[in-house]
Amino acid sequence: MKNCNFLKLFMLASLFLPTFFANAQSKLDKQVLMTIGDKDITVKEFCDVYYKNNLKSDVIEKKTVDEYLDLFTTFRMKVMEAERMKLDTSSKFQKELAGYRKQLAKPFMSSDDITDELIQEAYERKLKDIRASHILIRCDKNALPSDTLKAYNKAMDIRKKALAKGADFAALADKYSEDPSAKGMKATAETPARPGNHGDLGYFSVFDMVYPFETGAYNTKEGEISMPVRSDFGYHIIKVQSVTDAMGTIQVAHIFLQLPFDAPEENVAAMKQKADNIYKELMDTDGKNWAEKVKQYTDDKGTIARDGALSPFTVSRIVPEFIEACKSLEVGQIAQPVRTNYGFHIIKLLSKSGVNSFEKERQGLAERIEKDMRSKKSEEMVLKQVKNEYKFKQNDKNLEAFMATIDSSILQKAYEPSDKVDMKATLFSLGGEATKVSDFVNYIKEHMTPQKFNSPATYAYQLYESFSNGVVMDYADAHLEEKYPEFKALVQEYRDGILLFDLMDKEVWNKAVKDTLGLEEFHQRNANKYMWEDRVYASIITIARPESLPKVKSLLDSGIELDSLRSVVQRDSIPAVFVRKGFYQKGDNNFVDQTEWKVGVRNEIPSTVDQSTTIVCIREVRKPEQKTLKEARGLVTSDYQVELEQQWVKSLKERYPVKINEKVLDKVRQLYK
Repeated sequence: MKNCNFLKLFMLASLFLPTFFANAQSKLDKQVLMTIGDKDITVKEFCDVYYKNNLKSDVIEKKTVDEYLDLFTTFRMKVMEAERMKLDTSSKFQKELAGYRKQLAKPFMSSDDITDELIQEAYERKLKDIRASHILIRCDKNALPSDTLKAYNKAMDIRKKALAKGADFAALADKYSEDPSAKGMKATAETPARPGNHGDLGYFSVFDMVYPFETGAYNTKEGEISMPVRSDFGYHIIKVQSVTDAMGTIQVAHIFLQLPFDAPEENVAAMKQKADNIYKELMDTDGKNWAEKVKQYTDDKGTIARDGALSPFTVSRIVPEFIEACKSLEVGQIAQPVRTNYGFHIIKLLSKSGVNSFEKERQGLAERIEKDMRSKKSEEMVLKQVKNEYKFKQNDKNLEAFMATIDSSILQKAYEPSDKVDMKATLFSLGGEATKVSDFVNYIKEHMTPQKFNSPATYAYQLYESFSNGVVMDYADAHLEEKYPEFKALVQEYRDGILLFDLMDKEVWNKAVKDTLGLEEFHQRNANKYMWEDRVYASIITIARPESLPKVKSLLDSGIELDSLRSVVQRDSIPAVFVRKGFYQKGDNNFVDQTEWKVGVRNEIPSTVDQSTTIVCIREVRKPEQKTLKEARGLVTSDYQVELEQQWVKSLKERYPVKINEKVLDKVRQLYK
């Protein structure tokens, strides 16, 4: 009996323990942790930020309570200073905050059920890369039913042709597609020629195309042709060329040999031979000489310092021929030269991310869906929920009476209400607030546009639907902070962040850029931090044609001034000679690195893949020396900004003295021990 009573007491105590600790935590949350200036900071204010930005986030180096308290204190002082300077009252700040709030509100203005379905659909599509072609028959999204039917029938006729045995889809796209990219573009005085894609849209994945097109493509099997798919652009007939496992985010390095898409065949053959020779040299060392060959041969000068590495990309960002080569590779492998409209590429696959698990991809997909047109499904559900929650009630009698007064002037953007319109009549009520006919009339005047394919009644009801839905969603948006405390906290966080950025720009970043005298003085005090390594001043002469080499060597043997060489080459019309000069450190240029760094040395380096020769002339050798302010301005400015911020924070601590309640702080330490 005693044991039963003890067990009963233990179970009751267990039930009440969570409540006890919750109450204790609630009491601690309300206690003042510190005072900054004249502002009290509660435990909850600090702990909410500490947990979110330090414990819950994926930061590599977690901060202790004391370490984060110092960062938090400095942050709060800066925000208080921004408020003292009234930066939060500027129109620029208000506009920027409103823009961020609009973005932050989207997850709170969507239906979780619909969103979950869309996330699952998006994930399944992300697992595959599709390559497809299409034929577009244009049709305005507001076209009259008769015009819509005409466009649909035309699309169906073309589809029948595409399904015929031996049909050439690319040829049909050239002939019928109303997508300008299919046929290409001839050169003009302002723009170069652009080849047509014959309807081939290349590779894409989820979110790369408008949602209806994406759905049509993913619902069509490889090798098959879809029924006409309707989008805002018109009707698409889609042929899926291939469906492959998704590569995800790809990074490659390449050696690029530039060649116009319309180059003569002999030029194409010569460039292909050069590319094949470079590839052979790479294979002779199993690719170990990749970095060396990039420096020697690539025409993509912006990637030389990164050994030819391009920025990471997805399949929709690069021409399909390039992607085809990537898909044939494993990480570390080098593909045989591939030709695109830009020239030849020798591609080395550095990495491919593939697709993560659903759990890891979920948040990113949700964020993309918020910005995509498919989010309208979720918005429609929210609209229904908001109408129910805030008791939306439409006055059909007043609405029909007003609509009866609409005439064709609305189609010419010339609508004016007649005297018969009762401007004070209620169209609908929401949350106990009435929306009048006058509100809708003002909306019409502001938003109506000329219509070619609409009737007055149809267009008026389209405007009304947009107007009433907007009023409903605006009402819900205006009540988000009171309905969702977490949203209120998020908006506050962004508000403070924008203020901090504006203040830092004013007090530190922009100040350092404009303070010329201060920057010069800082550079003088710290000149030893900004040094050049050993350098040479060299001229690099590239002779692309063998017949020009003796002429250039003869000019150099004659003692011609190197600065005059370029003008003499132009004067004597010596073809395919390119001269550049400048200072070089080790690693800046492969040809300079192969040359002895001694004044007067001349080094002749023949190419191993084509008929060119490069001559390097060493003109000056310099020991390590200090960089001028002009040469090191970027680094100096950055370091000067750090010093300015340190001085500024010191002054803020004097203006906003900090008092910490050590007893309360100790409780917080124990909480996160």
